[in-house]
Amino acid sequence: MDENCPVAAALELIGGKYKARILWHLLDATLRFGQLRKLIPQATPKMLTQQLRELEEDGMLTRMVYAEVPPKVEYSLTARGKSIRPVLRAVYDWGERYLNSKGIKADCSMNVLSRFDKAGESP
Repeated sequence: MDENCPVAAALELIGGKYKARILWHLLDATLRFGQLRKLIPQATPKMLTQQLRELEEDGMLTRMVYAEVPPKVEYSLTARGKSIRPVLRAVYDWGERYLNSKGIKADCSMNVLSRFDKAGESP
C-alpha cells in the first residue's frame, strides 16, 4: 500500500468484500455474529469472521465477549468506525445513481432510507 495516499489508506480499511456492509449494519446498532450472518447471507462464516477481525484490528469496531454458555459475542463501531457514515452514504448514493442509469432499482439490505432516517439524517 502507498502509505501516503489517502484513497489507498481508506480502501485498505474498508475495501474487503463485506467490510462496507458490516460497517453499514453496525452504524446504529450493536449486533451479534448470527445477526450479521442473517444480514449478509452471502458471506461464509469463515469470511465474515475474517472481515470482522480485520475491522477490529484496524480500530473500526469492538468485539465484546460475554462469559456465558453458549458464548455471546457482540460487535459495535468505535468512534473511528462511526466516522465512516458520510463515506458509506456517499458510496450508497453514487451506486444508486449508477444502478438507476442502467435501469436497475436499488434493492438490498443496505436500505438508505431506514438507515439514515433512523439516525436523524435526511436521505
